[in-house]
Amino acid sequence: MSRQGKLERSGRTAPLRTCVGCRVRTVKSELLRTVVVEGAVVPDPRGRLPGRGASLHPSLRCLELAERRKAFPRAFRVEGPLELGALRVYLEGLDVG
Repeated sequence: MSRQGKLERSGRTAPLRTCVGCRVRTVKSELLRTVVVEGAVVPDPRGRLPGRGASLHPSLRCLELAERRKAFPRAFRVEGPLELGALRVYLEGLDVG
């Protein structure tokens, strides 16, 4: 690993991100980007929505850890609670399929 926050795989570098739930640092492509839209945390699987993003492993376990640690308000630099319903529904859909 290099100091710039990139992991080299087969001669190519990949950006690293930290999961807000489990705090494990991994390749960006293995994490789900989330953003805040009107007070709700929503998934951004394509990584195209505007605004500050927070990365999360696409699992309910990491979502629950992030909730318990109150990580989303810190990651998004907002005060007060955020609605996580849309993100939870998205992750439940991934677990089923």
